[in-house]
Amino acid sequence: MEDLKIRLTRELQQDFNVKVLDSVSWTLPVQLVSINFEKVSRTKMDILMKMMLLTFQKTKHATIDELGDILLVEPLFIQDLIDKMLRSRMIEKTESSFTLTDIGVGQLETGIYEHEPETDAVERIYSPCHQSFLKGEIDNRFSGKSMYRYQDDFPEWEVAYLEEVKLFEAVKDAGIESNNENVQTVVTAIESTSVTKKMSAFCIEFRLYNKVEDTIYARVWNTLLGHWDKTIEAQLNEKERKQWRATYIVDDQIES
Repeated sequence: MEDLKIRLTRELQQDFNVKVLDSVSWTLPVQLVSINFEKVSRTKMDILMKMMLLTFQKTKHATIDELGDILLVEPLFIQDLIDKMLRSRMIEKTESSFTLTDIGVGQLETGIYEHEPETDAVERIYSPCHQSFLKGEIDNRFSGKSMYRYQDDFPEWEVAYLEEVKLFEAVKDAGIESNNENVQTVVTAIESTSVTKKMSAFCIEFRLYNKVEDTIYARVWNTLLGHWDKTIEAQLNEKERKQWRATYIVDDQIES
């Protein structure tokens, strides 16, 4: 921790107008959230599936054996594709025939096969004090006893009330979606969320004085993010800037 603090102090003091008045360390409460979601893969429709869909459009009562004869394909392959298309709701069976659904018509027109949905899960880190998900990893080399002194200013957070748009963004940021030449994977629905673990991110807070601007302000290094945390800095500056000026001027820590 001391090595990190020394490196950050040197970085801050590269501006000769800036003086480090004080520094403290504490931990920021965060939560590891499991997000369960539904995704679908889209691929270019193969020729056999396309031919079967066209046949279903034109032929109302073709059996699997008859389809095999028409398309010159083994009935086993025909049955496998029919099962896939039924699960994907591209076709529906009515008595002895198969008909295209609106989904099937749409996919036939575009030539893109949308596979049946799959369920998956991903874990992301959420910070109530930021009211958002954070990108990064907990650095277990650092720990502290003091907690962020304004953590109680934020209401208790329940994953059930988190906006769905934020959940979609968190899943996408995990690299779940893809779009390449052969396969496109898209997240289609958020199924559920739950907190799997409560953790904390180690932070170092510096209080600085800029003599040219005559301002006292905070910089906070968040080891989870791996960079300066502007959100927490703004909270501290809003709440404590006046107090710092009174404290450090009285204590004569600011050189004239």
